[in-house]
Amino acid sequence: MKIWHLFLGLMAGLGIPIQAAINTRLGAMFGGQPLMAAFVSFTVGALLLFLVSLLFVDWQAVQSGLSDMQISDWWKWLGGALGAFFVFASIFLAPKIGVTNTVFLFILGQLVMGMVVDSLGLFGMPVKTLHWSKFLGIVLMLVGVSFFMFGQKWFAKSS
Repeated sequence: MKIWHLFLGLMAGLGIPIQAAINTRLGAMFGGQPLMAAFVSFTVGALLLFLVSLLFVDWQAVQSGLSDMQISDWWKWLGGALGAFFVFASIFLAPKIGVTNTVFLFILGQLVMGMVVDSLGLFGMPVKTLHWSKFLGIVLMLVGVSFFMFGQKWFAKSS
C-alpha cells in the first residue's frame, strides 16, 4: 500500500460529509425533495465524469472490455444504482439525524459489507482472510456510534 493510496482514501472520506451537507441544501432548494436533489447531483457528476473521460479514457480498452462482457455479468451495472441510493440516503438522513450520525452509519455499514466482500471474494475481489481484530474493530465502532448518537441522552443529569 502506498502513502498516496491512504491520502486518496482520506480525501474521499473527507468529501462524504461535505457532499451530504451540500446535497441537503440542494434538496432544500428543490422544496425539500431529496430525490430531485439526488438526480441533479448525479447528473452534474455524470456530466463532469463524461468530460474528464473524453480527455483521459483509453476508448479502445473500453470497447474491448465491453465486447468481452458476458450476459451473466448483469450485476456489474448495479454500481450506479447503489451510488444513487447512497446520495439519496445522505440527502434524506442528514437533516433528520445530522451529518455526523449519517456518516457514522455509512462508515459502519461500509466496514461490515467490506468484510463480507473481502472474506468471501464477492464480485471477483481477492479473498482476504478475516482476523478477530477486525470483528473487535467493528464492535468498537458500534459502541462508539452508540455513544456518539445516544450518549447525551444516556448520561444526561436528571433535573
